[in-house]
Amino acid sequence: MPAERRAGLLLHPTSFPGPFPRGDLGHQAYRFVEFLAATGCAVWQMLPVGPTGNGSSPYQSTSSHAGCRELISLDWLRDRGWLDTVDPARSRDAHLRSAATAFAARPAADYPDFCAREAHWLDDFALYTVLKAQHGGSGWTRWPDPLRRRDPDALTAVRERLNAQMQRVRFEQYVFFTQWQELRAYAHRHGVQLFGDMPLFVAHDSADVWATPQAFLLDADGQPQFVAGVPPDYFSADGQRWGNPQYRWDWHQAGDFAWWRARIGTLAQRFDLLRIDHFRGLQAVWMIAADAPTAANGVWQETPGQALLTAIRQAFPDLQLVAENLGIITPEVEALRRRFGLPGMVVLQFAFEGDGSNPHLPHNHARDDLVYTGTHDNDTTFSWFTAAPQAVRERALDYLGRPGEDMPLPMIRAALGSVADLAVLPVQDLLGLDGRARMNTPGTLHGNWLWRLMPGQLTGPAAERLRGLLALYGRL
Repeated sequence: MPAERRAGLLLHPTSFPGPFPRGDLGHQAYRFVEFLAATGCAVWQMLPVGPTGNGSSPYQSTSSHAGCRELISLDWLRDRGWLDTVDPARSRDAHLRSAATAFAARPAADYPDFCAREAHWLDDFALYTVLKAQHGGSGWTRWPDPLRRRDPDALTAVRERLNAQMQRVRFEQYVFFTQWQELRAYAHRHGVQLFGDMPLFVAHDSADVWATPQAFLLDADGQPQFVAGVPPDYFSADGQRWGNPQYRWDWHQAGDFAWWRARIGTLAQRFDLLRIDHFRGLQAVWMIAADAPTAANGVWQETPGQALLTAIRQAFPDLQLVAENLGIITPEVEALRRRFGLPGMVVLQFAFEGDGSNPHLPHNHARDDLVYTGTHDNDTTFSWFTAAPQAVRERALDYLGRPGEDMPLPMIRAALGSVADLAVLPVQDLLGLDGRARMNTPGTLHGNWLWRLMPGQLTGPAAERLRGLLALYGRL
């Protein structure tokens, strides 16, 4: 990564304000790029942008390539003549159906090229999506046996019978990819890089696992033999049982990681920086028996992370990779990260427990760290400080010099003043919001990923205040 002091903001596009249940890649996204540029921020970090499954978690996507249709800007479709109006009283799905009909009569000139270029994943995703809808949203292991096992004759019959529905899926992905590239180009013109997030694992109920079951540890019925997660940690006394199927790493390595290179290739079209979520899984993964109720019991199994990272680096030398190295991190994990020169993460909310050797304390930061006040998995810094044990609050105040300013501003100053080259602030902390603005509580299934900005919350005064801080700490 560039050895220069920079700053960024963490905000997922679904959090933009607007008339529909989720924010999108429309006008508010462009206004946010302008806000970043006005403040002197160089980086916009976000969560994964794939289609979400149950619980709306961006970390449980139904495809590692596709974009989330909920992020499609309807205004963009109207501006290009594929929608007559955008009516908040109608659902997004109804708008997309209307746009697909208009698009079929007057397709874009580059649409065939897009379909051909992305066919290696797009056809399976379209087929998976329409079959899932035909079966009432059931996961692929509950489909009739010929479809579950991908019998060629059965799939051919489905393609013929549901061709119109599959074309609509392709249309939506074309629109997402096109809108994304336009937004990315706009960000680049404003000096802003896009920073994405790649979950290490994929959801069991996904086009990836259905289309390539040989890449995963599954039984004869397609069910996982082992699932992913982490042992007990800061977030959960029972650990976290994510439920994703574990990879068949020998198959991936025998194929020179072609599946992974294709996955990274899609993300490299979207992002300038890419965080590898659960990076420690590239050294060893926590193997949980599929029938285990929690993640408390499992075993660590080593993975060929060095070979995989070598293949990625060779294929994508310009993609800036970041390691999410939070949680149970061993010397072997850190050695792997440093072998490939990947920046790691430090989080100030983790800094004030333990002694002076805590790696999250600013005096222990390194230039190749990325420093955060908190992440999408943390409470807002205001609420974290309010709810923290008295001893943690006192230690934080002592360390920060007994500031007269209210939280979270002292923590923002500590992050921006760190020696770390890149400091990233969640927008919730920039605005000083309480726990009602929390994005995710790990280990819970409900009430997450819902927070939205209010119209006008990011205003001129907020930009001026942030720009002044970035100037003060040499991050413009």
